[in-house]
Amino acid sequence: MHRLLRAFVDATEGRFPPVDGGVTHVDPPGRVHGVVAFTGHTYVMAPAPIWPSDDIDVPPPDGYGGSHDPRYVSWLARDAAEIGVLDAVLFARGTGAGSASLRRTDRHDDHHRVDHARSIRDDVRVYGDERGFVTLSTGLVGRTEFGVEADPAGHNLGWGRSLVADAIGLIPDGEPVFAAVSPGNARSMRAFLAVGFTPIGSEQLWVV
Repeated sequence: MHRLLRAFVDATEGRFPPVDGGVTHVDPPGRVHGVVAFTGHTYVMAPAPIWPSDDIDVPPPDGYGGSHDPRYVSWLARDAAEIGVLDAVLFARGTGAGSASLRRTDRHDDHHRVDHARSIRDDVRVYGDERGFVTLSTGLVGRTEFGVEADPAGHNLGWGRSLVADAIGLIPDGEPVFAAVSPGNARSMRAFLAVGFTPIGSEQLWVV
């Protein structure tokens, strides 16, 4: 198990890294690199070196939020074509109950959210119905992830929330599933929190 995946799994069980302001360097297992922050401790997943030299006007990383400094992330991801947004990381546990509504579909294959999922994740599967769709995939360091896209017709009708709730049933009972949600996307954040997702950290990713 990748060291960062172990940190994610431990966090779902209430075991967090030390609150020491420290920075742990881990090697990226593939093309996706990033900065992942827990309370008081950061993991930097990128090739060495991860510390700017004294002659570069970039603040060094720290575990108290400094590792998400745009100047540091821009320097660290200087070879990336595009840097992803800062997301909150949340988790829930699957129920294994299945879903009476969601079915595998290729109807949304040309949607930009599906394209984005396939650009940074593996084994992307799309499930949907008239409310919209969810993507289930193998994401960062092998964790199980999903995203959701509710049909605009269902805004303020709880469709996003019900999609998330049904998608949890597609995950085996007790297995953690993760979601990355932009803090500014309050509608999505409320939907995930309402069905039992718990925040455990933050992350910013890029592909090289």
